[in-house]
Amino acid sequence: MKKIFIITLISFLLLTGCGKERTEELTGNQPPIAEIHIGDKVYETKLGTYCWSSENQGTCVDSIGPVELLKNEKPITVSPGAVIKFVINSDLMPNKFFVEQITGDHQITEVAVNDNAFQAPIQKGIYYYSYGVWWMDEKKPNVAHGDAFYNFVLEVM
Repeated sequence: MKKIFIITLISFLLLTGCGKERTEELTGNQPPIAEIHIGDKVYETKLGTYCWSSENQGTCVDSIGPVELLKNEKPITVSPGAVIKFVINSDLMPNKFFVEQITGDHQITEVAVNDNAFQAPIQKGIYYYSYGVWWMDEKKPNVAHGDAFYNFVLEVM
């Protein structure tokens, strides 16, 4: 009887130890909508490549690059140095991000972001942007529960 109790106890501890420990879950079947705010105006971004995991199901969607994805989109007109602020409407916010700027001649530059905002270039021209975000596990290093690349195009006039 004692052996059965010990085997049952060990089995229970092993099974509960192998369960997922996530107190917060991503929701929906794709990443939330991301917007950019410029002054008092709000613009939607275009969702590109993403991986999303919710309700024990994962989905990855691959997309063409930002320049090709946005080639038929009208650029958002901004003044030189305008502040562009990112807003994601989600209860669970991403905790890792970066922004890349792509010029017409396909030069890629990482853009510094502070407080979810960056400044438009001073030089006039058309600039494509890819805003990459990750929902990283806070306890397990290098484990992401979701990622998304939001894209938009600006014309500095």
